[in-house]
Amino acid sequence: MIKKFLFITILFASVYTNAQINEIGITASGSNYVGDIGRENFIYPNNYAIGLIYKYNLNPRIALRGTYTYSKISADDADSENLARQMRNYKFTNTLHEFAAGVEFNFIEYDLSTRVKTHTPYILLEFAGINYNVAASESSPGVYNYEGKTSFSIPFGLGYKFKIAGHLAAAIEIGMRYTFTDDLDYNNASIPALDFGNPNNNDWYAFSGINLVYTFGRPACYATPK
Repeated sequence: MIKKFLFITILFASVYTNAQINEIGITASGSNYVGDIGRENFIYPNNYAIGLIYKYNLNPRIALRGTYTYSKISADDADSENLARQMRNYKFTNTLHEFAAGVEFNFIEYDLSTRVKTHTPYILLEFAGINYNVAASESSPGVYNYEGKTSFSIPFGLGYKFKIAGHLAAAIEIGMRYTFTDDLDYNNASIPALDFGNPNNNDWYAFSGINLVYTFGRPACYATPK
């Protein structure tokens, strides 16, 4: 699967070798966690995420991207529709620092140098490193010692990007994150009071919001030099 993905990426890149442009901007999103506490909706923003984004457009179909996102995630069993969770009544708040890199595939050609190719839906796939806090130990009943931890996630999602005016463009984007950990909610099997949920299901989190970018570089966005 990975070999096929790389082959397709290189193939598309070789077709449009002259189409290069940079984009840099900001992201503002709602965030939500999906795991062993609170609601079980995959898209239900209840907190915020802000960040920076950079894109390098290989051609009108493919853009490489890198992002840094700071986010708060939280959940409360009182908001769940699951009666067992309501009775348990756990809640938590955590912060995430996410560094992600990956690729966007445009459904149609996106060319800001024209009047007609200035919008397109797209899909995204990234690999991310995340830093967050975990409950490392319990110094006394109900009092925990926290420390930072680094893990990984796989962001993927859908978006729709469009030109606003001049060099400015925007995108509406929804992205899910599957993580390789089960402790974003401070779950810890070595601490009895924090040993909860299903240990076979890792945590998820999601961002849904808007990206605002400024395009620059030569040649002009997707324009082949004359």
